[in-house]
Amino acid sequence: MSTGTIVDEYMSPIPVDKLWRASICDVRNLLPKLLPQLVSSAYFLEGDGGVGTITQYNLTNAVEGFGHVKDRIDVIDHENHIFKYSVIEGGLVGLKLKSFVAEVILNSTGEGGCLAKLKIEYESLEDSLLSEKDVTSIKEGKLAMTKAIEGYLLANPDAYA
Repeated sequence: MSTGTIVDEYMSPIPVDKLWRASICDVRNLLPKLLPQLVSSAYFLEGDGGVGTITQYNLTNAVEGFGHVKDRIDVIDHENHIFKYSVIEGGLVGLKLKSFVAEVILNSTGEGGCLAKLKIEYESLEDSLLSEKDVTSIKEGKLAMTKAIEGYLLANPDAYA
């Protein structure tokens, strides 16, 4: 087994509190509405959105090889905008990965938007790291979700105000 890290950053014009509420606190409701071609439904299996909550995201056939993803909230710090979760089933876990833990930190910028920082730590099932194709796919998937939420917030300026 090998351990690897994926890091990425994204600058958003959306204020940090608004992006936090939409992309972290209400993501299970937004993704099926904004990306119905990829996410058919999402709901809590356990918990109420706090630490320990387990959420299941059911994916469409457009997401090849993955029927669903279950994640568990490990950290949710509303004041400092830090969110950490573990994928406990689905996605690459069980296929290529033993574990997948992601941390998202949102920081305000002087321009009124925010900087989103993503750090994923994983342990592979094999003795090699994820391929560049897999890493790119993960980054592009996270960016597509963020851009869909951002687009919704720009088109609906009173949402999550």
